[in-house]
Amino acid sequence: MWKLATLALVLLVMIPVSVVIYYQFDPEVLTKLSFYINLANPSMRIVKINEGLRQEEVAEILFNKLDWPEESKVAFAKLALAGKQTEGRLFPKTYLIHKNEAPERIAEVMVKEFETESAKIVKPRSVLNEENVLKIASIIQREAAGRHDMALISGILWNRIWSEMKLQVDATLQYAKGSEENNWWPRVSGSDRKIKSLYNTYLHGGLPPTPIANPGKDALWAAYNPAKTSCLFYLHDKNRGIHCTKTYEEHQKNIELYLK
Repeated sequence: MWKLATLALVLLVMIPVSVVIYYQFDPEVLTKLSFYINLANPSMRIVKINEGLRQEEVAEILFNKLDWPEESKVAFAKLALAGKQTEGRLFPKTYLIHKNEAPERIAEVMVKEFETESAKIVKPRSVLNEENVLKIASIIQREAAGRHDMALISGILWNRIWSEMKLQVDATLQYAKGSEENNWWPRVSGSDRKIKSLYNTYLHGGLPPTPIANPGKDALWAAYNPAKTSCLFYLHDKNRGIHCTKTYEEHQKNIELYLK
């Protein structure tokens, strides 16, 4: 009998712990009784938001997980809070959400999480416009092969801005071109550089009108803390290794060497 009791106790402990590990919940939730109460509530849903999704993709996940009507999905995809756009501020992590929670309340929780995580980042003493930093972070999140090259890409993007160059970033073209029907992040070609959109950073100087995705804490950190580099151009090879250069001529050589 005691063996069964021991087994039951182990399962009681391991099941929620396994859920925490699998869904990558913050470890600190293990210390909160409310987490276990919510986890046992059949009306609660585990919703994982990955880094780099655009607002419409977050809306789609919530639509599927919470059995939303179509109008709630559409409303969330266009949602702004207190007149401020939420694209870029829907912090990626795993949430426990009640199935009947209002879309606005869910967005408020995600934005609050963004503000909390952003406040933890060590920021440079030089004054940076936080809205511009968020736009850069969203581009880094989409352009980087991983955490290892985020700071370098940040340095290159800031170099372009400070040099008054056009950003010329494919991820912004994807944002302009993307749709639910044809993929939110479609492949782009040379002809797409003529797309008539304010998000086309090949045509328009400066940053896009809004962030293009919802970045995680690593991309946010990189946006505030760019690597020191003289590079202005970069590419990823077929193995996602990054190669950067100071001049366009050197960049052209890298294209021939790594992409053809």
